[in-house]
Amino acid sequence: MTTIAQELPTCTATELLWLDLTRKCQLECIQCYNESGPAGGHGTMSREDWLSLLDQAAACGVREVQFIGGEPTMHPDFPALVDHALNSGLGVEVYSNLVHVSAECWQLFERQGLRLATSYYSDSSAEHDAITGRPSHGRTRTNIGEAVRRGIPLRVGIIAGSEAQRVSEARQDLESLGVTRVRVDHVRAFGRGGQGVMPDMGNLCGRCGTNRAAISPTGDVSPCVFSGWLSVGNVKDAPLAPILTGPAMAQTTASIRSRRNPESLAACTPDTDDECSPGTPGSECTPRN
Repeated sequence: MTTIAQELPTCTATELLWLDLTRKCQLECIQCYNESGPAGGHGTMSREDWLSLLDQAAACGVREVQFIGGEPTMHPDFPALVDHALNSGLGVEVYSNLVHVSAECWQLFERQGLRLATSYYSDSSAEHDAITGRPSHGRTRTNIGEAVRRGIPLRVGIIAGSEAQRVSEARQDLESLGVTRVRVDHVRAFGRGGQGVMPDMGNLCGRCGTNRAAISPTGDVSPCVFSGWLSVGNVKDAPLAPILTGPAMAQTTASIRSRRNPESLAACTPDTDDECSPGTPGSECTPRN
């Protein structure tokens, strides 16, 4: 019997895959779009499932993968999966909270072809920690400085939840550490960021699924990380490429676009400072890529 990994890949226009390895995280951010936290799990995707997915992605034309979560470094197979992605010729970005970085991870982050990204909320430890739900500010800030010292390509997103938040001060603090790529985003109304409101297509940027897709810890494929409730297939049941090019993806992305007016889509330009975090590897923002 032919397995999914042995199926002949179909060429796809998808260039980026978000790989949502886990919903486990040391933090419990009040605005987390997928409600990750200490009680989160790694889902049902096995090590072999993720390795097969990476092989399929490289074979069908995907150029970049971003490892996200939760906190991706907490997944037991994280080092092996990143190593496999790099060895397969895929560009890699790791979106980490940088609360804890092991010696093994620092070595991994220094690999050619890997970029690092993180979120930062304030220069004030009290304000930052109130958002993350844990005393994390000092460790994240220290590891941001360490990444800069090691010359690891790094970008940082400041997620603004209110006008009172010390966003400009956070930017200045990051710049004082040597960070050169800083963008600001607002809280997205998904997960805990939605404050109990059901997810709404109208809150998506409208460009979901354009040359990108997300894979959940259970193998579900969706047009982007914020549209995880809109599964268009599962990589444990079918090959990746036909899911990305199939009618369910086309219909779902068309439905998302129909909820956004042309003015809203046109307003998302390279001149804006907003970042659709977790963003896109190699660019500053998902909609702007």
